[in-house]
Amino acid sequence: MARIVVISGGGTGIGLAAAETFAADGDQVVLLGRRANVLARAAGTIPGAAYYAADLSKPHEARQAADFITQQHGTVDVVVHSAGGNGVLEPPIEHADPLEATAHIWTLNFQLNLLTAVLLTEALKDCLAAPGGRVLFLSSISANRGSGRVAYGAAKAALHPYVFALARELGPRGITVNAVAPGLIDDTPFFGEPMTDERRTTRAAETATGRIGLPRDVAQTLRWLASVDAGHITAQVIQVNGGAERSH
Repeated sequence: MARIVVISGGGTGIGLAAAETFAADGDQVVLLGRRANVLARAAGTIPGAAYYAADLSKPHEARQAADFITQQHGTVDVVVHSAGGNGVLEPPIEHADPLEATAHIWTLNFQLNLLTAVLLTEALKDCLAAPGGRVLFLSSISANRGSGRVAYGAAKAALHPYVFALARELGPRGITVNAVAPGLIDDTPFFGEPMTDERRTTRAAETATGRIGLPRDVAQTLRWLASVDAGHITAQVIQVNGGAERSH
């Protein structure tokens, strides 16, 4: 029987790779994101996919998205939180006061990466399949290393205690909760511009595997964590970065 798999940020990058992976297994995917045109294009390439455009950092829009999903499908089997970003793709805002600029970028990163995940989870929590439900979050290597844009890493790190608490809350219902922490992933719009060969070589050298990651590396990990075989794994942050989190 096909599972219902909800994927935020499902129109591009890791979210889209996850949607394609779950759909290939016969699951029915529902893509969420802010850009209806991007979602429609992605859904058009995935058999049976549905989509709903919403800004999940806004409580009323997260609720509307959850209502759409439950009205259409009732129970949700898997939720993948892939929406987020480090803010470089957002419209620039000029601030004369550097503290105002700092407040803006930190607030923006917590909205994009933490609030979107928490609000959607809380809106769907009572509708998760029990037993067998899966809630999966996208963290980042930055949450451990403090590299890159610090506000982004801090927002991803803030997901971890929520993962742990949610796992304790939902565990008695037979629902698992985990996070995946990718390192640098190629073929995504994360940085807003193509990666230079020099940067790719430098970052690949930080890994034990000698390469940077691909969206499918993360998607296949999410697929496994959502499987029956991973039913006794919960409250974990799985590193999918070729060992780069151990480099110096």
